[in-house]
Amino acid sequence: MSTQSALLKVMSDAARKAARGLNRDFGELTELQVSKKGAADFVSAADLRAEQVLFEALGKARPGYGFLGEERGLVEGTDKTHTWIVDPLDGTTNFLHAIPHFAVNIALQREGAIVAAVTYNPITNELFWAEKGKGCFVNDKRLRVAARQRLDEAVLATGIPFLGHGQHARFLKELHQMTQRVAGVRRFGSAALDLAFVAAGRFDGYWERDLSPWDLAAGMLLVSEAGGKVTDADGGEDVLAKGTVCAANLDLHPLMLERLRAAA
Repeated sequence: MSTQSALLKVMSDAARKAARGLNRDFGELTELQVSKKGAADFVSAADLRAEQVLFEALGKARPGYGFLGEERGLVEGTDKTHTWIVDPLDGTTNFLHAIPHFAVNIALQREGAIVAAVTYNPITNELFWAEKGKGCFVNDKRLRVAARQRLDEAVLATGIPFLGHGQHARFLKELHQMTQRVAGVRRFGSAALDLAFVAAGRFDGYWERDLSPWDLAAGMLLVSEAGGKVTDADGGEDVLAKGTVCAANLDLHPLMLERLRAAA
């Protein structure tokens, strides 16, 4: 059994509070008039409401911290050393289609380093959390990345570019390099949960491009604290700046990078 620090409790409480509204809105989706504009507007409103809950809850608990959110962008605080990095609803397209796989994502950046992370799936009630140097957990269970050492035994996760977004030709080359060598590739539609699942050993590795800091910040720490390695897709350390990621255990990570380089 593990006890959360005061900081992690603040983050977990905020995530659960935001999730209550998302759960209510998710239940309304089956009643929603199916029209492109109406559905999109509905989900946008759900996003905004959840982010407002997080903004208020985190701001009350830690006055002066900066806030970087998907909906409102960067709000600078009086404390220049701390910034919350928040995605109120990671997996928006899943949410829109009533697919029960999405998350609330919160990370705390201190002087440029991610030091605390929470990824909460309200549907399964799984709270993934980590604090730098203190390990990674789901609810009260300690997590470790999977121990597989060979690509032909590995199941990987990725994201697929969609209309008007991403590098389609490059992705197909990368997918070709991976699928020839692995046991399977999955695309679940939430970068936050893909990284959490790597930390939990459910996925053996994950790669994706064209992501935002709020997609990645929490999951980076989850995987690292679970004993894994996280770099950008080129093997560098600028994950948040580049918006690309390659995450796996220490054995599979270099093998995945080798395949990504071969696709270039």
